[in-house]
Amino acid sequence: MAKQAVLLLAHGTPETIEEIPEYLRNVVSGRPLPAHVIEEIKHRYSLIGRSPLTEITLAQGRLVEADLVADGIDVQVYVGMRNWKPYIADVVRKMRADGVTEAAVICLAPQNSRTSVGLYKRAVQAEAGSLKIDFTEAWAQDPLLADAFAERLRAAQARMIQETGAPVPVLFTAHSVPCRTVQAQAVSEGQPKLWPAGENADPYAQEAKRTAELVVERVPELRKWWFAFQSQGASGGPWIGPTVEETLTAVAGESVKTILLQPIGFLCDHVEILYDVDIAFKAFARNLGIRLERPESLNESPTLARAIAGLAKRGLSRLQG
Repeated sequence: MAKQAVLLLAHGTPETIEEIPEYLRNVVSGRPLPAHVIEEIKHRYSLIGRSPLTEITLAQGRLVEADLVADGIDVQVYVGMRNWKPYIADVVRKMRADGVTEAAVICLAPQNSRTSVGLYKRAVQAEAGSLKIDFTEAWAQDPLLADAFAERLRAAQARMIQETGAPVPVLFTAHSVPCRTVQAQAVSEGQPKLWPAGENADPYAQEAKRTAELVVERVPELRKWWFAFQSQGASGGPWIGPTVEETLTAVAGESVKTILLQPIGFLCDHVEILYDVDIAFKAFARNLGIRLERPESLNESPTLARAIAGLAKRGLSRLQG
């Protein structure tokens, strides 16, 4: 009889500032990074103390497991990280040692970029062996995911309405990726050629914006909103935009004085929220005369846990079929 389990995948984060150089080598697959980039990342971590990504993801796993057990599905939920401990490879080996034969695998990055999510999938497949897996490619349009973000946004809007007397506009964000990773590759006259769009184009940017649209549909008091890509990296070549800084500058020209920024590509607090949003973007907005606040991150949201549990149930069912 098959023994089933669930595996959640996340980015990973170092526990200490001293571990950052090794962690960054994992992120960029061993490519050398300039010393000033490493020092800047160390500086950002020093300002927030530490990133809680791993502990929150483990807590999310426990919530999902509890939801599944409550539904009569007695399976263990494992958590693996691509760039730090517990590494995906180590966790998959443990699953096999535990006798797991089938696993529903879910990447905790709802919007699918083939390059980034593809790395998670390959990491699992490399150690899977005889382990049969069902990999959820993307879940950007999951209704419960939109519900979870909308719950946080409505709570933040309620606070702002109490303070300002009216709803405030919202800037939704998702992590930027290099332009080269979202361009479709075709062959023209025997030579590779990159196309910016088309049926083979990477779906990431469209999926990120669609998640935002679904959240907006659930917050009727929201009258004005924008979308931007945040946290562009230091690697060579262009990254997709518009950037948050560009968007805030344009928003300031519309005489906006208060704005909520909601990242809808991240499921928990980590450096791209605790530093990029809470420190860098707030300071940038302040210099433009804008007060920038954000809703609480999803973190241990029961609605998020139900969304992931639903994905897991569908994956486990497909394995049985």
